[in-house]
Amino acid sequence: QELRPKSLDIKQEELGDMVEKEMASTSEAIEDAVRRIEEMMSQARNKSSGVKLEVNERILNSCTDLMKAIRLLVMTSTNLQKEIVESGRGAATTQEFYAKNSRWTEGLISASKAVGWGATQLVESADRVVLHTGKYEELIVCSHEIAASTAQLVAASKVKAEKSSRNLSQLQECSRNVNEMAANVVASTKSGQEQIEEKDTMDFSGMSLIKLKKEEMETQVKVLELEKRLEGERVRLGELRKQHYALAGAYDAVEDGEAKPAPAPRRGILKKPPLAQKP
Repeated sequence: QELRPKSLDIKQEELGDMVEKEMASTSEAIEDAVRRIEEMMSQARNKSSGVKLEVNERILNSCTDLMKAIRLLVMTSTNLQKEIVESGRGAATTQEFYAKNSRWTEGLISASKAVGWGATQLVESADRVVLHTGKYEELIVCSHEIAASTAQLVAASKVKAEKSSRNLSQLQECSRNVNEMAANVVASTKSGQEQIEEKDTMDFSGMSLIKLKKEEMETQVKVLELEKRLEGERVRLGELRKQHYALAGAYDAVEDGEAKPAPAPRRGILKKPPLAQKP
């Protein structure tokens, strides 16, 4: 699914309808995500036990809490948008207001699509983790992405809002709650990973001096290879992000038909781990 509206293919009078449809579609995606998580929880209780069940329940419960937080944020965002339209359209119709402020409208559509897509990806990743066919890291990345998507929706929603708006205050509170719930998903996933994954014991006591030296050299080679690959992936990630923001056309303010580019994303999402010490 395209996460950015093709404005050239959309008549301006249709933009208003698209906003309402996308917000409704996002709400449906979140409701579907909650239902799927409940089904996964039921299956986990039937097919797993002990530590695995404990981990699965903790991860799925945190995902449910995140979905509920996002659902409330989307509802509040919708209320704020209605408030903005009613206070700013004057004698114009709702459709005319959205068409006149097409850049703002496209930002709402794009952000709403991203939230719905993120919810779907999160649930699919959680499903794979519970079935032990996916990676825990996928779920962690999805949590970061959905938090970023909701932040984009908040930014797009509040561009034209009055600072004294009660709905705006509620939206900002919802945003903080989403970030907290996303952090809980990450925490429960990491702790679950530590519980489930078996740690290989490193017992070198039976090795000869020559064997130890050979193992040491082979490990050095692997470390250098991984470091090179890691740096390459970081460069690739940076280029992907540049292209993403160029295509998304994210804007944090639109006034008099002039758009201001949104600030670059914080780098705290993916922290650079310390490189292994070279011998």
